[in-house]
Amino acid sequence: MWVLLTLCSAFCLGIYDVLRKYVLRYNAVLPILLCSTFTSSIFMVVILILSEVGIIPMDSYYFVPNIPFYMHAMLVLKAAIVLSSWICVYYALKNLPLSIVSPIRSTAPMWTLIGALIIYSERLNVWQWSGFFVIMIAFMLLAITGKREGIRFTSNMWVWLVLIGTLIGSASALFDKYLVREINIPRMAILTYYSFYEVILLIPLLLIIWFPNRKENPWVWMWATPFIGVVILLADFLYYGAIQCPDSLISLISPIRRSNVLVSFTFAAFLFREKNIFRKAICLAGILVGVALIAVGS
Repeated sequence: MWVLLTLCSAFCLGIYDVLRKYVLRYNAVLPILLCSTFTSSIFMVVILILSEVGIIPMDSYYFVPNIPFYMHAMLVLKAAIVLSSWICVYYALKNLPLSIVSPIRSTAPMWTLIGALIIYSERLNVWQWSGFFVIMIAFMLLAITGKREGIRFTSNMWVWLVLIGTLIGSASALFDKYLVREINIPRMAILTYYSFYEVILLIPLLLIIWFPNRKENPWVWMWATPFIGVVILLADFLYYGAIQCPDSLISLISPIRRSNVLVSFTFAAFLFREKNIFRKAICLAGILVGVALIAVGS
């Protein structure tokens, strides 16, 4: 069951990437991020209210329980981590081809593996080391391909931003495991409260960074914008459902979710008509092989 939930989450993440790229081509980053996050938080606040008044019963899958203060503090931290990752990736996605960003993002399982190695003192086996080196080789080939489009990985700020965003996202995946399995924060509480805290954290950023420069970086309403929040919310629903399954393996959930790159890469080729797709596809295949090796080793 958890594999099916993870695959559905991956598909939603692919659509999420496509919608973000489509909207960000014409818009400033922070207003889009706030609008999409606010949309998802509205859904969660409605569910919270229905839970509080008893319309959603306590034994329901969608019931949002009350949680103590220390859990709220943990969710504020999670919101800050996720928001940091999103800001980096959104800016990179606005300024780089989707066919460059998606393969870089798909290296996330490698960074999660390294994080598990450092934090949980796990040891890598031959399969995992093989996957690590295959991903690194494919990443270097992607860097060579990027040069054909004038994108130098070593000096391009947007490439560094997507790398930083991916690293922070991997840290978030490890933190999710801690929240769900160690602290036992209910899935619906995580989804509800951290989306609310993201909006709270975003508002001052918007006022300080974007609002004074709104004429140079305009925001134009597009109907695709709120759907960004809807799709990522659905992806999160499915993801937390997967990691709460008793037999789920976090080391496999992360690689399977990265298959979202197949969806976004396909749209990059046929909708956005980006360059050097064949060469990038070879690099992407190498990264996915590396991810598969890591999954086998896990």
